[in-house]
Amino acid sequence: MEQIKLAIADDHQVVLSGIQNMLKPFSHIILCGQYGSGSALLAGLELQQPDILLLDIQMPDKSGDDLARTILKKYPRIKILVLTVFDTPFYIRSMMQSGCQGYLLKNTDQRTLIEAIETLHNDGQYIEPALKEQLLQNMLRLKKQHAQAVPILTRREKDILQLIVGELTSQEIADKLFLSLRTVEKYRLNIMQKMRVKNTAGLVKAALELGLVD
Repeated sequence: MEQIKLAIADDHQVVLSGIQNMLKPFSHIILCGQYGSGSALLAGLELQQPDILLLDIQMPDKSGDDLARTILKKYPRIKILVLTVFDTPFYIRSMMQSGCQGYLLKNTDQRTLIEAIETLHNDGQYIEPALKEQLLQNMLRLKKQHAQAVPILTRREKDILQLIVGELTSQEIADKLFLSLRTVEKYRLNIMQKMRVKNTAGLVKAALELGLVD
């Protein structure tokens, strides 16, 4: 079986000891470094780079996402597996967006830890199953909230909104669409009410954020 070089960055001795004990039965996983701070980790990587780095989000001197970006910029071949107590979607997304390939909680069991390490070593990604479900539910909830926030506009209202975003005045819109100025102003008011904004600047901003115009 191919050997996997593993390093751990965590400032809690209990965590380090626990991981060492879980790794003992697996001779193909070689522990090649332990670091209690971000600066110690960066110095250690100058001398030797592991295949997999177990990284805590909260190091004494540097944040996990900053460390991940710094490490992957200099050593892109290292696979980072986050090991943390934080189980919220915000932290998971932040670390994965920073380039990490895996995310585990510190109370994970031996089977899950080994599975995650081997998955990353084989160029895969691994998020603890319970966290993956939590991420999915969060994504569905945000999608539903976004759908509820998008107002339903008529075709004519969409046309007028597009022209407002294009910085045409109400008179210019009226001339272009062969409508009266009063009709255009009425449409403008209806659109602003549907989108819950108070002025044209707010209308343009909301239209762009919600993807209602090109």
